[in-house]
Amino acid sequence: MVPMFNRFRTPHLFLLFLLVAVSLSAAARPRLTNFTWNTTCLNDSVAFTITDDTAGIDSVKWYFVNPPVNNEDSSNRITGAKYRYTMPGTYTVTLKAYRNGVEDISVQSITIVPRQNIDLGPQNTTICEGGNITLTAPSIPGATYTWYYLEDTVPGTNTFTATEMATYHVAINGCREIDSVNLFISPIPTIELGPNRTLCTGELFTLDATAQNATYVWSTGETSPTIVASGAGGTYRVTATVEGCGDYSDDVTITFTGAPYPFNLGNDTLLCPGESITLNAARPGATAYNWNTGATSPTINVRRNGNFSVFVNINNICYVIDTIEVQYSRLRDFSLGNDTSLCYGNFLVLSADHGTGIYRWQDGSDQATYYVDSTGYYSVRVQIGRCVEQDTIRVVFEDSLRVYLGEDTLMCLGETLNLRPFGGGSNYKWQDSSSVSTFPVTTRGWYAVVAQNACGRAVDSIRVNFAPCDCVMYFPTGFTPNGDGTNDFFRPRYRCDIGQYKLSIYNRIGNFMFHTTDPQVAWNGFYNGIPADIGTYVWIVEYVDLANLKYYRKQGTVTLIR
Repeated sequence: MVPMFNRFRTPHLFLLFLLVAVSLSAAARPRLTNFTWNTTCLNDSVAFTITDDTAGIDSVKWYFVNPPVNNEDSSNRITGAKYRYTMPGTYTVTLKAYRNGVEDISVQSITIVPRQNIDLGPQNTTICEGGNITLTAPSIPGATYTWYYLEDTVPGTNTFTATEMATYHVAINGCREIDSVNLFISPIPTIELGPNRTLCTGELFTLDATAQNATYVWSTGETSPTIVASGAGGTYRVTATVEGCGDYSDDVTITFTGAPYPFNLGNDTLLCPGESITLNAARPGATAYNWNTGATSPTINVRRNGNFSVFVNINNICYVIDTIEVQYSRLRDFSLGNDTSLCYGNFLVLSADHGTGIYRWQDGSDQATYYVDSTGYYSVRVQIGRCVEQDTIRVVFEDSLRVYLGEDTLMCLGETLNLRPFGGGSNYKWQDSSSVSTFPVTTRGWYAVVAQNACGRAVDSIRVNFAPCDCVMYFPTGFTPNGDGTNDFFRPRYRCDIGQYKLSIYNRIGNFMFHTTDPQVAWNGFYNGIPADIGTYVWIVEYVDLANLKYYRKQGTVTLIR
């Protein structure tokens, strides 16, 4: 046998053969299917995800350990494959994917590590505004660390400087530890008891040292955030210990002198929307005024919620003080909403709920909400305390549209056909984008209208032709069936011999009203023995001119007036 390389006359041909062989081998070789996993923690449920496009994969087979130990070590899920490793170590994961019956095999190693069961320190820690704290995990040679807080994930070392109020975790070698630290932040307080004051005998003055995350010790022995200075007065001192920040202190001297002076701004008050109140501190002997708004006048006008207090100097000897709370009713900005349209079958719930109060709707019902399922005006009167508000809304329920222009029509030359969109509601457009209630037609062609409401849209069209007419019927545009003997009937006028004849009349929504096959029979404006409603009606007439056996079909409108 001749060796293979002897069969090629030149080295170039041999190289070409090798390249072709390699190319064919590469083309036949199935591509690998990449995958990844979400955790490497011992006893966690490890979720495996195929990162390539799965659209062309027919089926898969996962092997989570090698060799497989039991049936639980395999899965046939394309998505959602999971496995729980109960022993630390490095495992071989094999994925067999099939595309059109062709198998490809992907193999990766996963290292499962145990949690370290670390202790990051106290569960809850508070620092002062602008400060920080260093969190420390065990230092493990070669380990990787990732810190978690809020929505952030920060790779780092075994230490982390925390500055934001949040819960902090750490993952070591990709395994998130159970222990965590809740970090709280105390604002830097402003402990300010105010200037020294001389008050009239009998006054009560509240000293306020309130701060966040603080405990208090007063020179009086009290431990509340506020105390009341009264009686003999003196120097009052407070120390507020703010968690994470330390101690903050202030003092003030309150002196009581002069005679008691009764002073009261009035009772706390509730204002209705749009109202204001004038607070008047003018009193006999008053010489100066100092409001907490900064005003120094005897009166101030209040148009907002809040506590309003004033120091009033009496005869330049001592001060009296009082505070009043002003609130606005919950009825501010009350509204049922804008007028609206709905389709039949839907409903609307109107809400006037402003808490405890008196509610009265247009039908006398007294609930805070109202169920609407029919067209009409709906109104409510709400009373909260002495404040009263009311509003009205119009709700329209619309049916599905069935717009109708009539059948295709042949008109006589020189005549005008006035098209009306019966059943089209009030929101419609003609083929020329106009919205006129009656569209006059004087030339042949197609005419269409598009109507729309809350339920949808409807379209109708009509073809109108014009031709010379030898036998013309004329119909009145209106009649008054009131029994006065004048214009009481609706009938045609004509000057030719009529053969086959048919007249039909419909109301605006297409309901049948009158029919006759005798041109001498007129409509008297009644329907089923009852006078028809005032309004516009559509008539359609068909007849044959006996002189030339020519067929005519016309339509128009007539207005019934009483």
